[in-house]
Amino acid sequence: MTHATQGRQLRPSGKLLQEDARRHHRALLLQRLFRDGAASRADLARTTGLTRVTVSDLIAELMTEGLVTELGAPAEARVGKPPMLVGIANQAAHVVALDLSPDDRVSGALVDLSGTVVTRDDRPLDSRVGADATALVRSLVDDLVAAATVPVLGVGIGSPGVVDALGAVLEAPNLGWEAEPLAADLGERTGLPVHVANDANAAALGEHTFGGAEGGGLMVLRVGTGVGAGLILEGTLLHGHRAAAGEIGHVVVDPSGQPCACGRRGCLETLLAVPHLRRRLAEAESDARRERRVLESTGRRLGAALAPVVATLNLHELVLSGPPELLDGPLRSAVETTIHARTMPVTADELRVRTSTLGDDVVLAGATVLVLAGVLGVS
Repeated sequence: MTHATQGRQLRPSGKLLQEDARRHHRALLLQRLFRDGAASRADLARTTGLTRVTVSDLIAELMTEGLVTELGAPAEARVGKPPMLVGIANQAAHVVALDLSPDDRVSGALVDLSGTVVTRDDRPLDSRVGADATALVRSLVDDLVAAATVPVLGVGIGSPGVVDALGAVLEAPNLGWEAEPLAADLGERTGLPVHVANDANAAALGEHTFGGAEGGGLMVLRVGTGVGAGLILEGTLLHGHRAAAGEIGHVVVDPSGQPCACGRRGCLETLLAVPHLRRRLAEAESDARRERRVLESTGRRLGAALAPVVATLNLHELVLSGPPELLDGPLRSAVETTIHARTMPVTADELRVRTSTLGDDVVLAGATVLVLAGVLGVS
């Protein structure tokens, strides 16, 4: 299965006159209902630019499929016959969403079309790598599909490492994977659309759709056992030349710093990754002032590394995703202050630096968006 979001905008925004016009128009209506809620057929025609005949025809088709339902007339009184509102039938289908980024487990969930988790299922990784890790993922997917009480729309997965446009994990050292054809394997096994993305990219999609992102350029910095970033710019998830966009964790910020797993010294990951940051805080021996200095120093290093990215892309939001007790507070404030000090006001004046509102579910949310975007064309 091809990547859900490769090379196209996440959200349809206008009419399209070509061979796949009907599919595009369906997505346009679903996107309008997904983002803005219930609407009448007349409202949908007006806001999308489609004809009323086209809207009525497509809504009838979507109702037959169970994706859209009639919700009744609006509460406010009107002269004449009130319009009938239609909306997304959020319980009509489930998405199987997986987060493979934790170092000790694989996490899965059934998620409805509103992004609400219906059921969860976590499995301990127990140091499985290679074929054993793949078998664990297969088992979790099988069980979640079997647990669904409504049709399953597809499978979405956020995986560590570099993931190509076909959903193959090119390299994920902690899972022992190289060129692992995860999407193709699970697609053949389940008969469902399967979409796989790097976990930081999935986190960016989760924030973009369910995390209250305000629009404009978005970077989600995922901080865990490693450090990576997902970028959405002008409605498009950026993948890069070799599907490795966002690998900022291995940018050297201190040439004389600690050795990194990549073979260099002083990579950002050696300062910011959760195990390294917790170790340095432990060395502060519960001295609140020393702990604050560690967090502020790390935030300044991170801000210095991110300032050129913010300036180059004119980002609007920088979201820190990871343990809030580490990332929120002194570290986040230092990041924001440093970026503003190192960039022109026109590029960073309106930059918003915050922590994720989705917590540990950010990758699961993004895995859900992979399927919603790939199958329904909404996000």
